[in-house]
Amino acid sequence: MLRSRSVTVTIEHFDVLIVGAGLSGIGAGYHLQTRCPDRSYAILEGRERIGGTWDLFRYPGIRSDSDMYTLGYSFRPWEHAKAIADGPAILKYVQDTARENGIDRRIRFGHQVRRASWSTPEARWMVEAERGSANEPVRISCDFLFVCGGYYSYAEGYTPEFPGRERFAGRIVHPQKWTEDIDYAGKRVVVIGSGATAVTLVPELAKTAAHVTMLQRSPTYIVALPSEDGMAKRLRRYLPAMLAYGITRWKRVLLGMYFFNLCRRNPARARRMILRGVRAYLGPDYDVGRHFTPRYNPWEQRLCLAPDADLFRAIRAKRASMVTDRIETFTEKGLQLASGAELEADLIVTATGLNLQVLGGMQLSVDGMSVDLARTFNYKGLMYSGVPNLASSFGYTNASWTLKCDLSCEYLCRLLKHMKKRGLAQCTPRNTDPSLAEEPWIDFSSGYVQRTLEQFPKQGSRAPWKLRQNYALDIMTLRFGRIDDGVMEFSNPPLAPVALRA
Repeated sequence: MLRSRSVTVTIEHFDVLIVGAGLSGIGAGYHLQTRCPDRSYAILEGRERIGGTWDLFRYPGIRSDSDMYTLGYSFRPWEHAKAIADGPAILKYVQDTARENGIDRRIRFGHQVRRASWSTPEARWMVEAERGSANEPVRISCDFLFVCGGYYSYAEGYTPEFPGRERFAGRIVHPQKWTEDIDYAGKRVVVIGSGATAVTLVPELAKTAAHVTMLQRSPTYIVALPSEDGMAKRLRRYLPAMLAYGITRWKRVLLGMYFFNLCRRNPARARRMILRGVRAYLGPDYDVGRHFTPRYNPWEQRLCLAPDADLFRAIRAKRASMVTDRIETFTEKGLQLASGAELEADLIVTATGLNLQVLGGMQLSVDGMSVDLARTFNYKGLMYSGVPNLASSFGYTNASWTLKCDLSCEYLCRLLKHMKKRGLAQCTPRNTDPSLAEEPWIDFSSGYVQRTLEQFPKQGSRAPWKLRQNYALDIMTLRFGRIDDGVMEFSNPPLAPVALRA
């Protein structure tokens, strides 16, 4: 016999609803309450803690590969000695920012957003979430939806189908699922992968493991930089904190832009510079050509960072080694490689990447019609053609994540003020140019991007649909550019309530 159960549905309304309480979501909360203090907002966070990526990942040595003078918020200076900070320090920075500004009181934890439906007559979103372990349904409406949930799935990382995996007698773990009971002290460890996670893990594991082998199919460009910024330390002695932070931030931005443009204009020179640095650390007899010389040009994939040359120092000390080969099969003792060699291991770490997803996997509909974001164009790097009153926060691929997120929040606040001033309830980017050419969302050859690129929105061949990956140009567009640019369509549906809670 079927029994019906009563379901209590909670409905609240906010001017702005933010999805995600990580680095981007906390920044969005600050910008909203500072620049638009008359707007109500709440933050829905699927997990039970603040921090997003920096709370999720717990593997040894977790850190950023962006310096904290650019990964930090524009409004809150980073005052620690290390520019390349570890995960716990970054998490504390985000938590402190939320607590000191009262943003933590706006967060609804344990709310996993599943879908959002836009109604043009009402000019609002109805957001449906599941709350807590019981998956209790919750419905919250808002005038504007701002998604700050990142770009990858928190459920699990990407692991290829390795033949013979079940035969291995030891433990296999993906860094995204690292737990405190994983013991690697005095053990032989193989880290499969060549990206930022592998480059971070290897030198940290090598401190106590018997030996760590980094097994890669093909090399990645790795650059060694000091973990501390000497100029920043000197400036902090003589200047106010925000001024010192701003100068250091711009120095880092300009150096990053210079090197990225060098890589695009003269990739051969950039390659020589990078490999010269590797040889300086590993010596003339090391096979840099095999293990550290990729088949692609610099910045066709993201560069990896070795703070204080930690990876190179671990290799020189023979605590770690590089193997460039393909996996034939897992064995009882480790890995059989295509070359015929065998790597014995007690622990295998599959640092093989992430599973990307759009807007946290939520389903969207506009006036009852399902939205396929892969068929939309990305507007100014944060909105989507044909989708009203929705933005997302997505950082740069060639620079710090937060640089772009800060600018996106500034633009959103400008947009909200513009709409309130003119009594408008709805804004929708419209592509009316039939000659606009479609281009991939990201111009990156990395496997984790290429695997799911077809699921993401497209960018156009020219502004405002073009993602320029240039902080200086985005300042001109997002901070100072026209809101009513002839592409953004504004309207005020006749049945809508007072526009944006004006």
